Amino acid sequence: MLNVLLTGVVSFMITLVALPAIIRVADEKKLFDLPDERKLHTKTIASLGGVGIFLGFFISTLLLISNKDNIPFQYFFASALVIFFLGLKDDILIISATKKFLGQLLAASILVHLAHVRIDSMHGFLGVYHLPELASIFLSYATIIVIINAFNLIDGVDGLAASLGVVATTVFGFYFFMAGLIAYSMLSFAMTASLLAFLYFNYHPARIFMGDSGSLLLGMVNAILVIKFIGAADAKGVILPLTSSVAIGFSILIVPLLDTLRVFSIRIFKGRSPFSPDRNHIHHLLLDRGLDHSNVTLTCVGLNISFIVVAFLARPIGSTLLLGTMILGWFAIIGALIYLWKPKPQLVVVQPGAEQKHLSSTKVVSISNEVAVARQ
Repeated sequence: MLNVLLTGVVSFMITLVALPAIIRVADEKKLFDLPDERKLHTKTIASLGGVGIFLGFFISTLLLISNKDNIPFQYFFASALVIFFLGLKDDILIISATKKFLGQLLAASILVHLAHVRIDSMHGFLGVYHLPELASIFLSYATIIVIINAFNLIDGVDGLAASLGVVATTVFGFYFFMAGLIAYSMLSFAMTASLLAFLYFNYHPARIFMGDSGSLLLGMVNAILVIKFIGAADAKGVILPLTSSVAIGFSILIVPLLDTLRVFSIRIFKGRSPFSPDRNHIHHLLLDRGLDHSNVTLTCVGLNISFIVVAFLARPIGSTLLLGTMILGWFAIIGALIYLWKPKPQLVVVQPGAEQKHLSSTKVVSISNEVAVARQ
């Protein structure tokens, strides 16, 4: 218990102390995220919050989790370094979607082949239990990469990705603690604490964004936790067994996961790259209907918590029926949002000459070059 609390406290304090310095350095060096016609902020804001999240999470876990007793954790830290520096490069320099995907593959390969973070069984979902090795490897890669991108893509509103991350890592942390998996509980609460410190600076109006360095790291940590949760909750002899572990694990990440899968499907159906930008995410739909950043975040967090509660209470019906019902419920909500709640008219004011975009190989911009886009 003491180690879990200490991990959270250390992580929280490091992030809380680091972020003001990061904001100050970004201001002095003009390291800003440039507004454009797609982005929701109207002034330059530092997007290096992931540096503070990483420092709190990484240092606290490295100091307090014993790698001697938890061999896979050394590979967790290695993959965290890979994914963090990949995101940091994308925060400062423009890198292609292909390079970004290859970096994610490298991090996933460390987890799958060295840390053995694998989905070896479907635990009765669709009547399937044990998976052949090739199917297990493919599904594990796909799960890790989808979850990494899910948190990266849901990070579009002040406080949203971090708040959803707090919900997920808190649920995982409490389960692992009660199940006696203390190291995984420490890993979970280290991320929770770091995100809570970050939210102090990121809640609307945000003073800093987490950027790709933060959102990719958050996705990767949750990928590790959900795969471990699904396997542990249904394992023989576990202290706290849970039926329908696949559905419950899915429910913990349901908002970023289903939003990403829905948007990817729409883009592919239209013949576009799944990584091409648009305004189809749930936070865009809610903003277009008049909700502000805070209400969008609270709505999405409330939805996620509701699905977790439903999944936990309805777990006796089995993963297949439970997960199918949750997916239908999600799309019913999205359908009602699109067809029954019409968007409000928007007035977009662009400064003269803003339509003349200048291509650059860097995201580092001077405040004097800011393109002001006011959305009402």
